[in-house]
Amino acid sequence: MTAPDPHHPDPELDRKVAERTAELTELVGHLMSCWDEERRLLARKLHDSLGSSMTALTMHLGLLAKNLTEDKARDRAAQMKGLLNNIIETNRKVQLGLWNDKLEFLGIKAALTELVAEFGQEHGLQASASLPDDDDGYARPQGVALLRCAEEGLRNVLQHARAGKVEVILDDDGEQLMLTVRDDGIGLPQGAAPSESLNCHGLRLLRERARVLGGRLTLAPRPEGGTALTMVLPRQLPGA
Repeated sequence: MTAPDPHHPDPELDRKVAERTAELTELVGHLMSCWDEERRLLARKLHDSLGSSMTALTMHLGLLAKNLTEDKARDRAAQMKGLLNNIIETNRKVQLGLWNDKLEFLGIKAALTELVAEFGQEHGLQASASLPDDDDGYARPQGVALLRCAEEGLRNVLQHARAGKVEVILDDDGEQLMLTVRDDGIGLPQGAAPSESLNCHGLRLLRERARVLGGRLTLAPRPEGGTALTMVLPRQLPGA
């Protein structure tokens, strides 16, 4: 039996590898779609059930407190109302982490605007968003991928960059969408290649999201310091 020549690739092997890669890409896309849909449904249940119940309890407690005459009773009612408000806010953040309703009902611009503003306010960073004038109603998979890219990029800035400023930029030239999260932090670890940094789980998932949609994900140092995480997607979905 003749050993395969490494200098002359086997066309049949290349074909099988390509087919297997396509199958895995399709499977990853299906799993991500199922995962996103489950997150969306869970967020909706939290909103419709727990959120509504907590809001109603707060209103009932407010009405009850008006009829209390003892100071201790009023103080206890105020404490209970504070606890309920904390639960409502925690529930809201959990819902937002699972699924941003603004993405579905108002579009990616509204979702990114809220995400960046809340990130800057919560963590004391200078955070800004530069977005297209028009929101052309991108397909849900595109909007989800872009939003997840922004979320992961901001998360990495918070955990690793030691930055004071972060920008989220969305460009649409009619043929492709490009979302960039860039910061003025310490940049990539010394000696680390950008491709190595993309091997962390969060960025690997993002890279697969981009690949399923026919796009790509890159992480690169900025000449002026810091890093830039960029997702590029074709304007038209594959197979559309």
